[in-house]
Amino acid sequence: MTEFSFSCTGVRADRYAAGPTLVFRLRVTATGDTPVHALALRCQIRIEPARRGYASAEADGLADLFGERSRWGSTLQPVQFAQVPLMVSGFTGETEADLVVPCTYDMDIAATRYLDALADGEVPLLMLFSGTAFTGAGGFHVEPVPWDREAVFRMPVAAWREMVEQHFPGCGWIRLPRDTMDALLAYRSRHALPSWEATVAALLDDTATAAPPKSDPLRALTATTGRTDP
Repeated sequence: MTEFSFSCTGVRADRYAAGPTLVFRLRVTATGDTPVHALALRCQIRIEPARRGYASAEADGLADLFGERSRWGSTLQPVQFAQVPLMVSGFTGETEADLVVPCTYDMDIAATRYLDALADGEVPLLMLFSGTAFTGAGGFHVEPVPWDREAVFRMPVAAWREMVEQHFPGCGWIRLPRDTMDALLAYRSRHALPSWEATVAALLDDTATAAPPKSDPLRALTATTGRTDP
């Protein structure tokens, strides 16, 4: 059986990708001198929050994920970051390959909220590998890549921020239910507002003027769009 080991040597933001994308550089090593014709991998990446320290402002930003700092001994659990496939072309001994990881700026995703809360430093990642290897000098032999293959990597927070700024410069992102989006679109069209920023600003102005009850924060929106509760 061929033994495989993995390490991550770097990461960069892909500035030419259609959406936010990180590219991790992997080094793959196979024991012996048996040729590896191809390697079909499944790569799971986890964030391990307990493996770094946090400033006070960062701790405040992580409160919705892990609670108060006093509880972190039990709540600071790993966070799933990505799960992607990778096909490594033939090699003997050692090779390098790019692991392309599409990302999201959806703040409902735990990994995104975690990364957004970090000011600087590094993100402790654990990469888990499994899959199938096609090896052999005189034909193909199929060998498994066991689940215990892993690599530890500390990704610079700056790489994440660079990726976000490439696609969402100076912006945030929120996900809304379809009914709420329809109501916002109707309000924008009715008032001939030029952008979503202007739409939200107008709603905030209306809310401040009307002073709706605190128990019903959507009252201003339903009042201006004409929509009623079901």
